[in-house]
Amino acid sequence: MNTHDRALPGGTEAKIEYLDGDYRMLRYGTFVRCGVTGQPIAIDDLRYWSVERQEAYATPAAIMQRLAEKP
Repeated sequence: MNTHDRALPGGTEAKIEYLDGDYRMLRYGTFVRCGVTGQPIAIDDLRYWSVERQEAYATPAAIMQRLAEKP
């Protein structure tokens, strides 16, 4: 167990295909991880993701951090 797993006790990490304005669950779970911070994001709270990068973001600040990185 790592420190992120403790944030959602009993939860399992989902595998998601991110689409334009929607997503498809490939493996059901209760959370995904932020592609920048590694922070768990409850599926009910999932609001931000990149179709191109196929990753979720916990906050708008995380999105901006990813966009500021060089490709």
